[in-house]
Amino acid sequence: MTKNYRIILLALAALAVFSCRREDPAVNPPAPQPAAQTEWLSREDGFQDRYLLDQMVVLSRHNIRSPLVGPGSILTEVTNPAFQWFNWEGEASHLTAKGERLETKMGAFFRQWLGNKGFLDSYARDPYAFRLYANGKQRCQLTARRFADALLPGDNPKVEMNIQYDKMDPVFNPQITKLSADIEARAQQEILQFGDLNAAAAEGFALIERVVDITNAPCYPGFQHFGDEASSVSFSLNAEPSMSGGLKKACSVSDALVLQYYEEPDEKKAAFGQTLTLDDWVKIGQVKDWYGDVLFTAPSVSVNVAHPLLQTMLSELQNSRRTFTFLCGHDSNLGSVLAALQAQDYDLPQTIEKKTPIGSKLVVEKFLGKDGYYYADLWLVYASTKQLREETSLSYNEPPVAVRIGLKGLRSNVDGLYLLQDVYGRFSEAIDAYYEL
Repeated sequence: MTKNYRIILLALAALAVFSCRREDPAVNPPAPQPAAQTEWLSREDGFQDRYLLDQMVVLSRHNIRSPLVGPGSILTEVTNPAFQWFNWEGEASHLTAKGERLETKMGAFFRQWLGNKGFLDSYARDPYAFRLYANGKQRCQLTARRFADALLPGDNPKVEMNIQYDKMDPVFNPQITKLSADIEARAQQEILQFGDLNAAAAEGFALIERVVDITNAPCYPGFQHFGDEASSVSFSLNAEPSMSGGLKKACSVSDALVLQYYEEPDEKKAAFGQTLTLDDWVKIGQVKDWYGDVLFTAPSVSVNVAHPLLQTMLSELQNSRRTFTFLCGHDSNLGSVLAALQAQDYDLPQTIEKKTPIGSKLVVEKFLGKDGYYYADLWLVYASTKQLREETSLSYNEPPVAVRIGLKGLRSNVDGLYLLQDVYGRFSEAIDAYYEL
């Protein structure tokens, strides 16, 4: 059954059932607080009878990579020389072999999910119905390649790369493309609302310093505590927001420790011989998360750096020939897009990364209701820390974690869905905010 034919059937069946009105508070109560839902795939209580999944747009973070910095960097300076960092294969910042395997498992899960919804038939009829597009960086291109091959095995689907290999595509580059004295002043004022940047990460700083044994590192005693160096943010045209100070240094170490925990099977070895709890690992990861929040999620900064990606996502959602879109970028892309769309605060269970876990995907589902209206639902889908460490196969029996993402100020219906026009409006609002800077 073609996509257009399914739409026509539903529309004809719904002519007498236009009961949903956005001004009806009984139908549109405030959006529930985002929470993990164990039945997010099956959606019981007659959901499948009321809605047909019509399209899906996915914004993905790349999977596990090696640290952004290599030997001789801050990692060497602040770590006891007796400690051995994980032996990362390949170049700094590149997708690892484990990252490839994990993304293959995620792609296989999406194949099962989309197959159950009849989406794979759309690709067989018209490859244009699927779009797979990734940033030019190796970790993004290879993530998308592994996802695509698992989603459509044997079809060798095209993965778009619109820039030189291992370079930043402007669509995915979280750079400031509009800057003036007034814009910078406004951004700095918004960042002041975060408070003291180092103080907010003090607990994570102390834990990282203990894990790397900084008192016996080459940097000591000249450099003893991350919090001793004040942190600040600066902006330049056509460049990513930049940070200097202790938080930036601590982020590099936090990032490397989290990645080491994913790759190293021995938990104690991953912590350089120490016994850490999951809560400890969360505190280490929160330093990295905080760094990303400060750089990319202030209101005027987010609409600035996410502008081309917001345009791309909205265009894909409005493309009537498209069934499935996969866009692969970075945590900064997910963080800035969520901030620009004014996502409600959310809590991510079963992961030590509490903002945009490695390999996570912002999934925008587009439904046609039997009442004739289009709806949208937003989820953050990711493999749990346990699934990452153990390389668990993902399936309907053991799916990845999914947390519903609410949007501030929008009202959902009784099934937790937003009217699609309201979501389009939120995208347009974020896009227009860029031009109003």
